[in-house]
This record gives sequence, structure tokens and C-alpha cells, in this order.
Amino acid sequence: MKILITGKGGREHALAWKFAQNNDVTQIFIAEGNPACELVAKVKCVKLKTIDELLEFALAEQIGLTFVGSEDLLVAGIVDIFEDNNLRIFGPNKLAAALEGSKVIA
Repeated sequence: MKILITGKGGREHALAWKFAQNNDVTQIFIAEGNPACELVAKVKCVKLKTIDELLEFALAEQIGLTFVGSEDLLVAGIVDIFEDNNLRIFGPNKLAAALEGSKVIA
């Protein structure tokens, strides 16, 4: 299985490290990642920022699971868009993410 992780911090690095230990995982892409991420086996950083870029990449690479670390993407509705395109993704939908992204709504 191929996995896509969004974000560039230590949390994304730790997730990639743990996913890489699973024998069923063949490749992990981190958008955007950081230089330390590529020290983990099976990991490649990709320069993708927008939901459209990520969606196109996930469809082309046949990503089996996307894990969203970026709050901005969650608030923008990446989960809804990926699910509308029959892609498995872990994270709250746009409505639920609004609680995290807005002090007024929370």
C-alpha cells in the first residue's frame, strides 16, 4: 500500500517512521515533508501544497491511505474532496475541522 502524509513537521516524520515498519506499506510520500523525513526507509518528499495537486497525485499514484497532518487542508475540506473521489483519508471533514480552525466556531 502507498501512503500519503501531508505536513512538514515532527509529527509527520514520526507517522512516516511508524508506517514504514509495516510490511504492507510499500511507499510513503510526505507533502511537503522535511529533509529528515527522507532518512526513513520507503519515504519520499513531494512538493505538493494545494488540494488539487494532492488529489491529482493521490489518484495517479493510487494512494491507499492519506493521513492529513495539516490543519489548513482539513479546514479547506480535503477530506470531503478525497472521499468524493473514493480515496481513503484519515481526518475530520470540513464541518468538523472548523472546530479546530476557528476560535469563533469553537
